[in-house]
Amino acid sequence: MNDGEKEPETDEAGDIAIDWFVRLRAGPLRADEKAELDAWLAEDPANATAFDDVLRMYGHLAEMRPSRPGRPARRASPRLRIAALAGAAAAAVALVASFDEIAARLRADHYAGAGERKLVTLEDGSRALLDSRSSISVRYSPAERRLSLLTGEAWFEVAPDPSRPFVVEAGGGTVTALGTAFDVALEASGARVTVTEHRVSLSSGGRSVIVDEGRQSAFEQGVAARAPEPVNVDSVTAWRRGKLIVAKKPLRDVLAAIGRYHRGFIYCVDRSICERRVSGVFGAEDALESLREIETSLGLRVIHLTSYMILLY
Repeated sequence: MNDGEKEPETDEAGDIAIDWFVRLRAGPLRADEKAELDAWLAEDPANATAFDDVLRMYGHLAEMRPSRPGRPARRASPRLRIAALAGAAAAAVALVASFDEIAARLRADHYAGAGERKLVTLEDGSRALLDSRSSISVRYSPAERRLSLLTGEAWFEVAPDPSRPFVVEAGGGTVTALGTAFDVALEASGARVTVTEHRVSLSSGGRSVIVDEGRQSAFEQGVAARAPEPVNVDSVTAWRRGKLIVAKKPLRDVLAAIGRYHRGFIYCVDRSICERRVSGVFGAEDALESLREIETSLGLRVIHLTSYMILLY
């Protein structure tokens, strides 16, 4: 982001509106609370606008919005109901993701939690650097050194041992080291492999390709890997230095990457917004600051359902 960009101003009315939203969800307001809410709404048009924005976001406008003189209650539009369903769907996905994360921890031999990177030295002297919310399992035998990338992304620096191949399973394929160092990242239905030193053999869908230093390939489960292509290795592996560098990537992908560093979940509510392109250099260790930069740059809004779940719209 540009150094000259200003910090977004604090949205005090929005924060108060969210507080009232939480109190309304807890149950009917007492007479004095309702009077307090009515007074706040009448105090400034910005307050009423902020309150309506929050209620629209959750699709509760018709059911929850207290009647105000001169402003009859309105029925929530189909679009608002869709927004509410999107919020509910996000909550459901978050619940499933939580179980997936617990399952990965149980299966993993090594795990890096949200917001941390972990360097692991394996028994043969090889090293694995795990990105945030990443995990691996290790199954060494006299004939082979085999690992599985269960979640996230990891960089491997392999100790030479010609008698025991070093193999990483990920996304339905395998990566066999033919040299020193490479990066593997799980994606929606497969994996992405970037070679930082020497070369690897990537097998997927019954076929194998050789990926040389400075090149990248990717595959989906059961499908042969794409032809390797040159890539900016420093940008791809910027996470090792605590940075996230993106160039014209869909917002949904950027949110997924930033979300790995947040102790919770970040979701883009509107599919069309999720397809907007984002470029910039973000600090991986401060997910909320990165989110604020994106919010300001794209003119979006953020709602914190809780400290654990954030919706972007």
